[in-house]
Formats: sequence, C-alpha cells, structure tokens
Amino acid sequence: MSDLLWQKAGVATNERIMRFLAGDDVVLDREFFLHDIAASKAHVEGLAHIGVVSADEAAALKRELDVLAEDFKGGAFVLDERYEDGHSAIEARLTERLGDAGRRVHTGRSRNDQILVATRLWLKEKLEALEAHCRAIAEVCLQRAAQPAIPLPGYTHLQRAVVSSTGMWFAGFAEGFIDNAFRARGTRELVDANPLGTAAGYGVNLPLDRAHTTAALGFGRMQVSPIYAQLSRGKYEIAVLEAIGAAMLDVRRMAWDLSLFTTAEFDFVKLPGEYTTGSSIMPNKRNPDVVELLRASYASVAAARTEIEQLLSLPSGYQRDLQFSKGSIFHGVRHGLMALELVPDLLARLQWNEAAMRAAIEPAMYATDVAIEQAAAGVPFRDAYRAAAETAASAGQGRTPESSLAQRVSPGSGNDLRLHELHARLGRLDV
Repeated sequence: MSDLLWQKAGVATNERIMRFLAGDDVVLDREFFLHDIAASKAHVEGLAHIGVVSADEAAALKRELDVLAEDFKGGAFVLDERYEDGHSAIEARLTERLGDAGRRVHTGRSRNDQILVATRLWLKEKLEALEAHCRAIAEVCLQRAAQPAIPLPGYTHLQRAVVSSTGMWFAGFAEGFIDNAFRARGTRELVDANPLGTAAGYGVNLPLDRAHTTAALGFGRMQVSPIYAQLSRGKYEIAVLEAIGAAMLDVRRMAWDLSLFTTAEFDFVKLPGEYTTGSSIMPNKRNPDVVELLRASYASVAAARTEIEQLLSLPSGYQRDLQFSKGSIFHGVRHGLMALELVPDLLARLQWNEAAMRAAIEPAMYATDVAIEQAAAGVPFRDAYRAAAETAASAGQGRTPESSLAQRVSPGSGNDLRLHELHARLGRLDV
C-alpha cells in the first residue's frame, strides 16, 4: 500500500487493522474510478481559477488525468492492493508523473468529498439507465397490449375470479413502469446536486470555484451546505435504491404471474428457450430460472437499502461508518439494473397458450357480470349479488369471454384500455 497522507511519525500501522479499515475500497473504487478522475479534473480547473495551481500545472494535471483514465480503461493501470483506495491511487500516479503539482491535486478536498462526488455522478448515470429500462418495459407492454386480446382468467386471492385478457395484463404493467420511469426521472433530479468542494462537511478556507465544478460536471445545481452534503449521503442513496426497488416490486409480481403461468397446472405461457435451463438431475423438464431469479432480485435491492438505513443512525457530520455504503449501492444498484435489462425482451417474446387460457375460464367467472347487469337494471346490488352467487354455476350460459370483455366499459378495463392515454403520459418523458 502506498504511503498514507495521514500517517504520523513514530506510529506504526498494523496490517490487520489497515486491512479492516480499507475493506473492499480498492475493489469497489474500480467502479467509481473514472468518475473520480472526472471530478479531479474539474477540481484542478477550479484550483487554477483561484491560483492554487498555475495554468501550466493545471494543463499538465488534466493531461495526466486523461492518460490515467485511458490506461485504466485499457488495463495498463490496475487499481489494486498497492493503494489504499481510488483517491490515493490518483494522487500517487500524478505525484509520480508531475512531482509537487501532483501533490497539490487534492488541495481543499477530503477522501469523503471525493467518494461523495464520484458516487453521486455514478448514481446519476445509473438513474438514467433505470429510466431507460422502465421506458423500454412500458413500451413493450403497450405494444403487446395493443395486439388482439386473448381471454385470460383474472385472479383475486389466487382464485379464479373474472374474465380478464392479455391486453389488460400488459396494460397494467405498462402503467406501472411508466410510473417507475417518472420516479427514476424525479429521483435523478433530487440527487443532481454537486457536493464537490464541501470537503469533510465544513468547507475550507479557500474560495473554491464551486459554480465552475457544478457546470463542468453537468450537475443541475450546487449542493450549498457542506453539512447537508454529509446529511444527504445515504439519504440520496436510499432514494435511488427505492426508485429501483419500486420497479423491482413490479418485476417481482410479474415474475410471480409468469412462474405460475408456466407450470403444467396452468400452462398459459411458454418462455423463450434461452430464458429456461435444464434440470441438473431431472431430464424431463426445463426450469424458468430467469423468471425465478427476477422474482428474487428485489431482495438484493431491499437488502442494500436496509444496510444503508442502518448506517444512518449517526449524528451529523462525516462518520467512517458511511464507507460501508459503497458496497451497498454498488451491489443493490447493479443487480437491480441487470435484472430490469432482461425484462423487455422476455415480455416481447413470451407466447400465450390460448387454448389453455380459454379452458380455464369457467361459468362462475361470469357471475360478477350478471350481478352488475342486474344492478344496472335497478335491482339493489345486495340482492343482485346474492342471486348471482346462487346461480354462479350457470352464469356463463349464453356468454363468451369476448362478450364479457366487450361489455367491460369502465375506463381502463376490458373494452376501454385507454392505451392512448398511457402512450401520451409516456411521451411526456420526452418533453
């Protein structure tokens, strides 16, 4: 490990303690390293504006930061156990190449300031991906909802209840993922605040050009209070995980439907072959492993959120406890987005088994139609309900799934999906 900035003369370091303190920082910082380099470039420009580094030094530092970024992307530079973390690696490289100018690169910054801005940039990037995935899922659902509807049993309490359709099923998830896309957009606006230049939470005695770094890094606003920059660490990460978690909750319920629908007992859905795997011991079956892991993936996001929440039982100001939040956001965000990325193609290519779905629609599933019709004709609903219940076994006489859906004219239901309204709302994300 390189020399430690904070090392005191006469105080030896203990390898086991240092290993505990460093944790997984070097490994995790590989994910945020390019963002740290970008923030370092902006900081160098700000230092040049206030005369801490000369114009020539700034040019040299920025050049070497660009070279470091390319070396890292190409594998010529490896962030490994030689360094305490990504920030010390940047300073060590610049000092090696530029001497004293490299040692000045982090003037007015703390390691906390550095990881805070690097992860903030990373979170903005991931929220853009979240919005894109949610929009892609919504678009596929709208496309499939617009196709000729196939009758599908509708369930409440896991019991066959009423006639539904594939159009209604897809339209429901379309609206859900439109909401999820808007939530991703709103969360990105929340976290789009520049913490660079807040140091360890109390500012520094330099007139740092924070307006410049805000613009240079593409932030929507400057996070004004250094104390709030610390208070927001963890709070903003939870907001991101909650936005991903909301989408994953919808994925979990969708995956539950597909898990049930692919069983031999239902046999409503056939998945594309590559979304299933063979059994390791039972040669007669294929397993919907992708759907099952999609169903399980919310747990990873929820666990990450919980871990960060438990770290935030702290007084104001920076505390080292927050170091552990890096692993949480990396694993939770990465896993959630990886799962969401698979959903559009899965939904676009799954096939419905129309014969099995029609066979599952039994006469009693028209009883609600009978009760509503009688109530509309003037029979008190309580009486109509009881009469329909008594004759439920014959409620389907003279009825078809298509007629039930055609008569379902309440807004958003069987014959009035209002897909144009959902398309219009999704389109507002382009404004």
